[in-house]
Amino acid sequence: FQLQASGGGLVQAGGSLRLSCVYSGFPTAYNTIGWFRQAPGKEREGVSVISVSDGKTNYADSVKGRFTISSDNAKNTVYLQMNNLKPEDTAVYHCAGQVGSYYTLVREWYGYWGQGTLVTVSS
Repeated sequence: FQLQASGGGLVQAGGSLRLSCVYSGFPTAYNTIGWFRQAPGKEREGVSVISVSDGKTNYADSVKGRFTISSDNAKNTVYLQMNNLKPEDTAVYHCAGQVGSYYTLVREWYGYWGQGTLVTVSS
């Protein structure tokens, strides 16, 4: 299983970025793909996840109303649209996947991880 994240960068507070996660190798269409982030000195935390077969989503309270997760199943790609970014959103963002439609933000449930992409939000 492979997951490839991209789209990070430097943006001013209030700005927007869109992250992409291309995944491959999953044996069925019943998968959950999620975004997690890790800021320096902090634990990795769940940001948003989507069950790609039925489109159900879950968001951390800190990003509700600002971030939107979506999937393009034809392209095996999950997107994270991030609007109204804040300096506290600065982190390395990783995408993760797991077989099954269980859209949890608990990182221990995810068995497959891609490399991260750095998002830096300046004040």
